[in-house]
Amino acid sequence: MNPTVHLVTQWGAFEESHPGAGIEDFCRHYLASRKKIIEGRMVGGVVPALADGLLLKLIGRIQKLHMGYAGMALEGTGLNQIEEFGMLVTIQQEKNPRKSDIVYANLFELSSGTDMLNRLKKRGLIRELPDKEDRRSKRIELTPTGTKAIERGRVQIGKVARIMTVDLTEDDKQLCIQLLKNIEIKFSALWPEHKGLPFEEAFADVMKDSLKK
Repeated sequence: MNPTVHLVTQWGAFEESHPGAGIEDFCRHYLASRKKIIEGRMVGGVVPALADGLLLKLIGRIQKLHMGYAGMALEGTGLNQIEEFGMLVTIQQEKNPRKSDIVYANLFELSSGTDMLNRLKKRGLIRELPDKEDRRSKRIELTPTGTKAIERGRVQIGKVARIMTVDLTEDDKQLCIQLLKNIEIKFSALWPEHKGLPFEEAFADVMKDSLKK
């Protein structure tokens, strides 16, 4: 069948079963239906009934696998885990940030994030500076050892990213980024406000606009 005719036929079938859907909806549906399926047990064989749950479980398991491979890759770099790499990169990019800013940018609780920074300090990767604007706070900067650890870590983390996404085309990657980036942006902004609230209040705050529709 002519590719154009095939595409129009597929669009017609999608339109019948999804009234009101737009061309972007069809494109996502069409791409998803044509992906090569790797045989195996998805999400450990325990598949949530709701698509919402399945999507988040997939993301969570991929993240755990990513952390596992990253831990292997970082051996010999001076870093023990990918979160340490994230901390150091934040310090490098933000140029002498406050401790709390580093911790919250990496989505840690203040206590556990501070503990990690203290471990990095003991290993000579970072050092503390007085904060000229706030005597109660400390600024953080990289040491030469920390800078070298970032350089070595960046190479290895790049390799991990490549093996984890080896079966995705560049278009696949860009589509995933497009679909997921708004979730990350939205909840990164909301989390500092929500983390001290009862869950039901956070849930109501997020869902209030959806319930109006």
